[in-house]
Amino acid sequence: MAKAENLVTSIEVIIDAPAAVVWEVLTDFPRYSEWNSFCPRLDTTGRLGDMVYMQVRIPGVEGTIPVNEYLIACEPERLLSWEQRPTDENKDAARRDQYVDAIDSARTRYVTTDIFLGVNADTIMREHGAWVKQGFDQMARDVKQRAETLYGASRRERA
Repeated sequence: MAKAENLVTSIEVIIDAPAAVVWEVLTDFPRYSEWNSFCPRLDTTGRLGDMVYMQVRIPGVEGTIPVNEYLIACEPERLLSWEQRPTDENKDAARRDQYVDAIDSARTRYVTTDIFLGVNADTIMREHGAWVKQGFDQMARDVKQRAETLYGASRRERA
């Protein structure tokens, strides 16, 4: 059973852009390298059940590490989730949820969580929780900046 102590939650950001723009940023996987300083690479088909291949940057450490998970939820403009499942070789398990909540037609709330699951959950939280939180907080700021930049540019084009 998952424990609340094994939950990492990013800062909540209010983004001055519609939920559709935030969703576009989160699901434009080939462009992650242009804006996402925590996860500068993400490859997936975007189909439920398919693999999500990521390169994740540990804050303060040179380079990235590979993280491979399964896409388990894709509710447009609401929820994007993937999970790591335990295997015989690696008992680690986790679920990442990214929440997109339209406040009104031009503002969106974004927050992401990761819950560590399985037999190693307590150890993973103790050894990795702090840097995951730091990375998620940075990603929340990155999503905000990217979405606001894209929305501002599209508004200028229409003016």
